[in-house]
Amino acid sequence: MQLIAKPSRAYEPFTPPDPAALRRSLQPADVLLIEGNQRVSTVIKYMTQSTWSHATLFVGDALASRGEADDSLMLVEVDLSAGCIAVPLTKYTQYTTRICRPVGLTDMDRRKVVDFMIARLGFRYDMRNVVDLARYLHPMPFLPVRWRRRMIALGSGEPTRAICSTLIAEAFQAVHYPILPLIDHLPSHERADSEHARQEILHIRHHSLYAPRDFDISPYFQIVKPAIENGFDYRSLTWDGHDLPCS
Repeated sequence: MQLIAKPSRAYEPFTPPDPAALRRSLQPADVLLIEGNQRVSTVIKYMTQSTWSHATLFVGDALASRGEADDSLMLVEVDLSAGCIAVPLTKYTQYTTRICRPVGLTDMDRRKVVDFMIARLGFRYDMRNVVDLARYLHPMPFLPVRWRRRMIALGSGEPTRAICSTLIAEAFQAVHYPILPLIDHLPSHERADSEHARQEILHIRHHSLYAPRDFDISPYFQIVKPAIENGFDYRSLTWDGHDLPCS
């Protein structure tokens, strides 16, 4: 486990971090995706063909208001070594991140999602999943895309074990909020005269099949960018004179 959890020394964020803007932009039940710098992060990014290797849930002051923790612990995540834990937002302020916000989630369901994650604090990491991921640190043949997601779902399935994205997916499924639902067409679908007349049934994917990138590509999660949310104005930027266009 120490091998795959070892950080990469070469990691640098794509853009300069702005911790204050990130904090102002986050709301409870937002999913915060992280481009990790561990070796296991490279494995996850390869299998999912994505920038994002880790997912956390922002719970705001929910823990502090209950007297269960200090006011700095605002994220709940599943860590490789420690299991499901609460961590400060400052843990990821030096990483490339992305905020994914569930659209139209009611205040009641928002609290339920947060409570779901808090109730699982102390759960252990799914070590069987670690074994599956560890073998991808070594040279491997090309893997068809259709197999990659299934490989993430090879964990033990025990109720007290989880990995980062699957536990968050389970929290949203608990309030029937979609991420990437399967769509089955009714027998009459192809014979329908109009698109409006075509009926579809949404099926919830099993939570073990979700990866961090799924919150990014989901049509039901809004991408929130702190620089824009906090009043970005390109005219206020100061450029190096050598980079200005010639008049």
